[in-house]
Amino acid sequence: MTPKKLWTWLAAVIIASFAVLIYYGVDIYRKIPPIPEKVITTEGQVLYTGQDVKDGQNVWQSIGGQTVGSIWGHGAYIAPDWTADYLHREAVLLLDELAKKDNKVYHNLPDEEQARYKILLQKELRTNTFDEASNTIVISPERAKVQRELAAYYEKLFMGDPSMNKLRDVYAIPVNTVKDTGRMEKMNAFFAWSTWVCITSRPGDNVTYTNNWPHDELVGNTPPGSLHMWSGFSILMLLACLGILVLYHARNKEEEIKEELPLEDPLRNMKPTPSMKATLKYIWVVALLILVQMLAGVVTAHYGVEGSAFYGIPLDQYLPQSVSRSWHVQLAIFWIATSWLATGLYIAPAVSGYEPKYQKLGVNVLFGALLIVVLGSLTGQWLGVMQKLGLVDNFLWGHQGYEYIELGRIWQILLLVGLVLWLILMLRALMPA
Repeated sequence: MTPKKLWTWLAAVIIASFAVLIYYGVDIYRKIPPIPEKVITTEGQVLYTGQDVKDGQNVWQSIGGQTVGSIWGHGAYIAPDWTADYLHREAVLLLDELAKKDNKVYHNLPDEEQARYKILLQKELRTNTFDEASNTIVISPERAKVQRELAAYYEKLFMGDPSMNKLRDVYAIPVNTVKDTGRMEKMNAFFAWSTWVCITSRPGDNVTYTNNWPHDELVGNTPPGSLHMWSGFSILMLLACLGILVLYHARNKEEEIKEELPLEDPLRNMKPTPSMKATLKYIWVVALLILVQMLAGVVTAHYGVEGSAFYGIPLDQYLPQSVSRSWHVQLAIFWIATSWLATGLYIAPAVSGYEPKYQKLGVNVLFGALLIVVLGSLTGQWLGVMQKLGLVDNFLWGHQGYEYIELGRIWQILLLVGLVLWLILMLRALMPA
């Protein structure tokens, strides 16, 4: 295998991989669940609008998003997945309403009649009532009543109702996590719509938009056979292809070329250049970030035991679990990135034996930019979760609400710019080699 052939194979693998990703990415985008213009009852009453759903997602992100439970299974550590929670509560309440419609009490009915109402429940929940022409979702008055009851329940949970103190402690959700009833109404709309997605069948299919996730037998959400088949098939294919690679390597392995190794490490007697010396402060920052990350991890872990305090101190009022966990994850990313940057900047001139002009200045500028991104993003996350930013400002400067991408979008862009600057500094020093 000559270098030219290796580059050709690498290019072919990359092109094939991205072709598959793009094809299925477009297919997923084509089949995404619709956000309607409005959700109405069969009687024409408007419950909430599509804009309420979008704003509700922004509210959800502003309180920490996937660090406070999860949506569609992405996240969920101490608090539950809210779509799974909402779906089961909605199903239980709706069973009662369907029976009450016939002047019956569901829990007093014999098993045969309860089974009949479960079938009616599944039919109501799983039938796709999205009307593409009017861009609306239509639900029954009974389901609308249940959604209003659930809205009241979640308002008590995420706001300050004392009756929910015990449950909030279990979920590590501070009192008044959402401080405004208007915001809470929008977040309830987001919860209702995202749960509708989990239980509504795709057009022309018998599985939901989330492939029957979450698992809930009461509403008929069980994994389809194709899911098991393709999961198993993909694992077997991975193992088979790895086996083929190992077999190919074993059969075609040439004798290793015995090279003359140097008598000593060529970097041992190297004299550090000014830019290499300037990377020392990066290492001090790495050590500090690791220490703070460990402390944030201790606090986050403790919230799993004492959800509203830290050994009796009401820490959740100043450093909620959603902030401590976000910091814990982000600091891990930051110290790994910082150590990577420092190592590259140190090794590059050592490999080439060349110190580019203004290299030290570039190393120092990058260090300053790194500090701004780290401190700015951590501060922004705290301000966002504490509800001190508007929804747009929160997304840009505060907390994006996505797992592993908690930092605000501006800080995310600045981090990318910093990595590009680092790449330029690396190339300048490595080109002579």
